[in-house]
Amino acid sequence: MKKKVLASLLCASMVATMFAGCGSGNGGNGTEKADKKDGGKETITVMGPAEDLDDAQGAWLKTECEAFAKANPDFNIEFKYVTSSESDAKDVVTKDPKAAADVYMFANDQLEPLIKANAIAKLGGDTAEYVKSSNSEAMAATVTYDGDIYAVPYTSNTWFMYYDKRVFSEDDVKSLDTMLTKGKVSFPFDNGWYLNAFYAANGCTIFGDGTDKAAGYDFSGDKGTAVTNYIVDLFANPNFVMDNNEGSLGLAGLKDGSINAYFNGNWNYDKVKEALGEENVGVAALPTINIGGKDCQLKAFLGSKAIGVNPNCKNQEVAVKLAAFLGSEDAQLAHFKLRGQAPVNKDLATNEEVAADPVAAAMAKVSSDCSVAQPIIDMSGYWDAATPFGDAFQNGAEGQITKDNAAQKTEDFNTQLNDSLK
Repeated sequence: MKKKVLASLLCASMVATMFAGCGSGNGGNGTEKADKKDGGKETITVMGPAEDLDDAQGAWLKTECEAFAKANPDFNIEFKYVTSSESDAKDVVTKDPKAAADVYMFANDQLEPLIKANAIAKLGGDTAEYVKSSNSEAMAATVTYDGDIYAVPYTSNTWFMYYDKRVFSEDDVKSLDTMLTKGKVSFPFDNGWYLNAFYAANGCTIFGDGTDKAAGYDFSGDKGTAVTNYIVDLFANPNFVMDNNEGSLGLAGLKDGSINAYFNGNWNYDKVKEALGEENVGVAALPTINIGGKDCQLKAFLGSKAIGVNPNCKNQEVAVKLAAFLGSEDAQLAHFKLRGQAPVNKDLATNEEVAADPVAAAMAKVSSDCSVAQPIIDMSGYWDAATPFGDAFQNGAEGQITKDNAAQKTEDFNTQLNDSLK
């Protein structure tokens, strides 16, 4: 397939412009040339999730790296691969940035700690321009920190709803309250990535618009308590089922019929089809919930998964160019075809295969209408507090959340979150 964008990125003779303004955490200016040895090959270490290295799933990462080497024979490179999920990338890379992978895939909410650990390079030149021009402003913002671009997004990182079309109609799934009158719905309240959607629906915020750390967490007052009370009622509904943190219980329920709707992401689409039968799989963005007589839109965190470059890599030229290649239009399309990873490149929105895909359509709907920006400011305090708080609706090792204590429990949660910033 002919490359439609970034021809300059794929042409070695023009690579110098890619690194104008490219930061280097090892004191260099980011313009170091790759060491093209006359003898042995240079090794570039690339880190990504097991699914993208699995031959049975098309080995997208290995395939694209090999294509990059073929397109750039002058580099005389070979690749070493390290397996890590995008969600674990920060912990792996920051443990020892100088020994970590040269190029790695990560979830964008890890950006601030990666920067502070000198574990990710600032991008400039054609690479930064590509990120800005090929993505929506919201998507480019997911890899921007203090005005600078640090990575190349390759898919959005969010979630949506799967449902059994034999139980719910397209109209039913617009409202969670309607769905609960017709079938069994699961949701993982002990997973903070999902929990926030209910509070965001009623105006609760994290760092204001997601970028203002001074604004802190705001789950306080009537708006937060109203959501907590709604969730208490939800747990009392016989048609609601608590999913587990990783979503495996909900998936199993789809298969045995004990659950008819399931909130998860594109990574489990094949398993959902296997559980329900492809003809029975419905895919939608997110429903509304009715709080105090008002329909409020659930809002998922919207982030990205992106390609970052280790500033400690000796071959900045190769590493940055490889990152751009892995985030290119053609690489994103290949990722979509192999693993259903919805592309973020704007030019692919009109691609027939992408436009016809229900998961890609649902993710686009979430991105535009049913989401809040997932902050790149460190949220460790939230992740630590959200799991026990969400679990307390059902179990409550330190006291189950009820209507009687909902206001106090919500205020305590809000206080704990803000104390974590001190």
